[in-house]
Amino acid sequence: MLTIGDHVRVGGRIARRPFLRIGAAGFGGAVAGLADLLGGRATAAPHGGALPPFLRDRSVIFLFMHGGPSQFETFDPKGDGPPHARSTTGEIASSIPGVSFGGTFPQLAARAHLLSIVRSFVTGDGQHDIKPVVGKASGGASLGSIYARVAGPLRPGTAMPTNVLLLPQAVRDDAGPPIVQFGDFRATGDNGPASAPIVPGGDQGGFLDDMRLQIPQPRLADRRALLAAIDDGRRWLDLAAIRGASDEQHRAFDLLMRGVSDAFDLDHEDPRLVDRYDTASRFRTDTIDTRWNNHRHYADHGRSIGRLLLLARRLCERGAGFVTVTTSFVWDMHADVNNATMVEGMGYVGAPFDHAVAALIDDIESRGLRDKILLVCCGEMGRTPVINPRGGRDHWGGLAPLLLYGGGFEGGRVIGRSSRDGGQPASDPITIPDLVATIAEAVFDPAEVRLLEGLPRSLLATLAAGRPIPRTG
Repeated sequence: MLTIGDHVRVGGRIARRPFLRIGAAGFGGAVAGLADLLGGRATAAPHGGALPPFLRDRSVIFLFMHGGPSQFETFDPKGDGPPHARSTTGEIASSIPGVSFGGTFPQLAARAHLLSIVRSFVTGDGQHDIKPVVGKASGGASLGSIYARVAGPLRPGTAMPTNVLLLPQAVRDDAGPPIVQFGDFRATGDNGPASAPIVPGGDQGGFLDDMRLQIPQPRLADRRALLAAIDDGRRWLDLAAIRGASDEQHRAFDLLMRGVSDAFDLDHEDPRLVDRYDTASRFRTDTIDTRWNNHRHYADHGRSIGRLLLLARRLCERGAGFVTVTTSFVWDMHADVNNATMVEGMGYVGAPFDHAVAALIDDIESRGLRDKILLVCCGEMGRTPVINPRGGRDHWGGLAPLLLYGGGFEGGRVIGRSSRDGGQPASDPITIPDLVATIAEAVFDPAEVRLLEGLPRSLLATLAAGRPIPRTG
């Protein structure tokens, strides 16, 4: 076993924290496996490292709003609706004439002309789960694993994985464990273990038989230890064990080293950009009321969401295909023993979300990547049109918020209308199968994919179930 890493203190002793761990087969086994993927065994690889014709040159960032965000306090405030249904945080005019957002979203409101807001999204029930990411509509597999099964575990022409899951632990050592009882973001269904996401800073769930990639990221600004590890790996190329390797193996190793080091190296990132994303310095987590049992998750959300989205953008820009981001279970604002009121909760959760997503959009725009990255933001349900006696909103499956940006979508659109009380679609209902179809169409040609051999029936059924949301109009 060869482990590359830095030193950390564990239980009073010095231990090595692994950055890159190669299993019993050693570097040669990892490189050989990677070379096989690049050489043609992956679905998407037989085109000399270029994307095959059924894949589009596009990535997805799926920001899952776990807990069920309110449609009223986000993108459909119902200022002229019944008093019990109106946003508790007020409303703010957006850059789309006549369209307003909830009062804790001023930055997103100013960028509404770049967004597609769906006001007729129906998740189907008010159960806590992760059904837009993993559920019946996806055949019990994560959407990222569907993409990875079609595209292959590594994006053609890069060393980047096609499927990545980012939790707060990816950017903060002090983040608490995520709430996992509502679903497994790593589920692969019938797509096989090679389609599972890698999880920086967490349990990998499988990537390659001979390689586990573990990259704890206590701070994005300092990657010196990782870069030193990469340099050690490059020196390995000079060892006699690799001198007889094929050109494909040399290329595979070089891609692995270059891709990993570049994706996690912020030495050349403008510190002003890092600060623009950062939410930890802007939202005082020490003011979160600890009477709510969820206070630790609110704090993790406020500290990590900006840096998670910066990391997601970096990964997509360098070739990752599908990045799922979630900051744990924070949008369930019942005003009960666990969860804050709508007004207080949106201060803890909505304000950092507004800042971080706005920073991501500005960054993508400045890099000319709007068509290359599709951003999806939604949760598993919405909230009741009626405020409960404690000042919260309860579970509601009849309507939920959905934001789309980039990925070929025309901005400045409001898709569908809600009923006067915000509880049901009044036109153009959009379901989870429709959202799945929308994402699928953004990243590959579903008609061509259905002709590929060897794909599981569940995946093919998933692709055929929904109707994509129009990108223009």
